[in-house]
Amino acid sequence: MNEHISFSQKLVDWYNLHGRHNLPWQAKQTAYHVWISEIMLQQTQVATVIPYFKNFIQKLPTINALAAAQEDDVMRLWTGLGYYSRARNLMKTARIIQTIYHGEFPRKIDRLIALPGIGRSTAGAIISLAFEAKAPILDGNVKRVLARYHGILGWPGNGKVARKFWAVAEASLPDKDHRAYAQSLMDLGATLCTRSKPDCTRCPLKEKCHAKKNNKISELPGKKPPQIIKRQSFFFIIIMNQLGNILLQKQPPKGVWGGLWCFPKAEDEKECSIVLDRLNIGKWQQLETMSSFQHRLTHVAFQITPLLFSSSVSSKDAATVDNVAWYNIRETELVGLPAPVKKLMLKLARAQEKLLQ
Repeated sequence: MNEHISFSQKLVDWYNLHGRHNLPWQAKQTAYHVWISEIMLQQTQVATVIPYFKNFIQKLPTINALAAAQEDDVMRLWTGLGYYSRARNLMKTARIIQTIYHGEFPRKIDRLIALPGIGRSTAGAIISLAFEAKAPILDGNVKRVLARYHGILGWPGNGKVARKFWAVAEASLPDKDHRAYAQSLMDLGATLCTRSKPDCTRCPLKEKCHAKKNNKISELPGKKPPQIIKRQSFFFIIIMNQLGNILLQKQPPKGVWGGLWCFPKAEDEKECSIVLDRLNIGKWQQLETMSSFQHRLTHVAFQITPLLFSSSVSSKDAATVDNVAWYNIRETELVGLPAPVKKLMLKLARAQEKLLQ
């Protein structure tokens, strides 16, 4: 028995006994379910994804339903998961599959990779998990297992190192049990071969694991070079009209919070006045400068100062600027909101309830 068959068989045998078999996307492993779960799991923990996946599938159970959905409905379902370009790409891909492929996922990896938001690993997951065919996957958990077992040096994000990972992933594929093998790699990395404090004593690969034999578990896979965090400061312009509604502005498709509804923003107090005049909200008056707070994303840290204003407008239809609308504080679940906006909305709603008591 050659090395790669031994490697794959050990993983499959371990998965059958100890792997995860009750994740919600495993109950019905269609290409649609696999695709949605894989996109959600990018940069996001399983425990976080589970309720989002269940809710998403309940509301949009098929590729046809997603293709026909309104952008605000999809963004609302995605609110809190972050990396919102993923949700926008879901809509684009759903419409392409509906139009070009008549609602059926293509089964060739090059056609899958050509779709928005589907990379090589996601395509491999769809082929191996949904279609039970031969294709490599290489998510974060799989990279960790392969790096430690084979002793692959370097940061996986480096082009040369990435090519080596893909070569090893291809060479390790079995000739059968494609779904079980793919799932076993992901499960091993998620449950035993974890980033910190891996449980090597229970690992089915421990006897020939390079990292274990050479005491290099903490060194593999190689670390990402330090990232420079950008820092930005701005004001949230929170405007409340005579009905107690809040003005929200839909963000452009590209950029931070793309496609979500947000408070209007300004870089300084002078720009605040310009923005307020442009919004056509009648007479306005500043009520309060709320406490500044920091909101951190992967690549940027925002220092946000909310400014609360009143508006003389009494009609929900008074906003005439494009992509601007009044929203009832208690109905904001109808649209997609960035996390800091949702947090401030809840705070304002609570304050409004106290005034009414």
